[in-house]
Amino acid sequence: MLRSLLTLLPKISPSGLRPCSSSAQKLVLTEVDDKTGYATVTLNRPPVNSLNLELLKGISESLDDLQNNKCRGMILTSSSKTVFSAGLDILEMYKPNPDRLKEFWSTLQDVWFKLYGSPFPTAAAINGHAPAGGCLLSLCCEYRIMCPNYTIGLNETQLGIVAPTWFQASLRNTISRRDAELALTLGTLFTSEQALKIGLVDELANNKEDALAKATAFLEKFKKISPQARSMTKQALRSKEIMELEDNRSQDIDLFVYAVTQPKVQQSLELYLEALKKKAAK
Repeated sequence: MLRSLLTLLPKISPSGLRPCSSSAQKLVLTEVDDKTGYATVTLNRPPVNSLNLELLKGISESLDDLQNNKCRGMILTSSSKTVFSAGLDILEMYKPNPDRLKEFWSTLQDVWFKLYGSPFPTAAAINGHAPAGGCLLSLCCEYRIMCPNYTIGLNETQLGIVAPTWFQASLRNTISRRDAELALTLGTLFTSEQALKIGLVDELANNKEDALAKATAFLEKFKKISPQARSMTKQALRSKEIMELEDNRSQDIDLFVYAVTQPKVQQSLELYLEALKKKAAK
């Protein structure tokens, strides 16, 4: 696992929030409220928080830092006004450097391990679209609040990609198995309202501020619960999926590299990038 490079600054801002300082500060902004002990982790890679290697490293380091400093709860959100995270950066997978591709996937595994199995309670304030990897990050959290008029889902099959078993497990443990099967095979992107209906998100919010307030309210529910008992219960519930990936981590990386480098997948990624360029040119 990657060693945390983040250190909390001793100076307290007037708002009572302590910013974190790190080499990844521009990509991941972390503030800790000294009154509550809750941290807000903000994805900050404009324009759409595509998850490249550097952003994933920043998230991983931030999670290490929060755990080392005995964080009481975490809210994950985005600095973008319309996108929570657009998912994995296609450029990491299109005509990739083999060594970087392996490190990229290994770091994504790190982020999943640390967020899905975190000892502290977590909530996602989804203030924008959250396809694919963006959806995965929110699924790792224990509670999800989403702003209206956005979409969320694991849409990998639409790109000719198979969502890994641990992606699938994250969704299957959140919504019904039947809904998960249909969503994964169709690559469905749900609207905010549809996501609430099937249980993919727990609440809807009017805006980001409302989402953050509702996320804080969720964390507040654990104030009188033993942190140790809560943590052990959560990790016991999630241990099966964590152990399965731990036992097959190398094979999972090899399978990803093999799948991504297949000619048909590369062709699909190329067509997708061309479509994005045409859209941007309009």
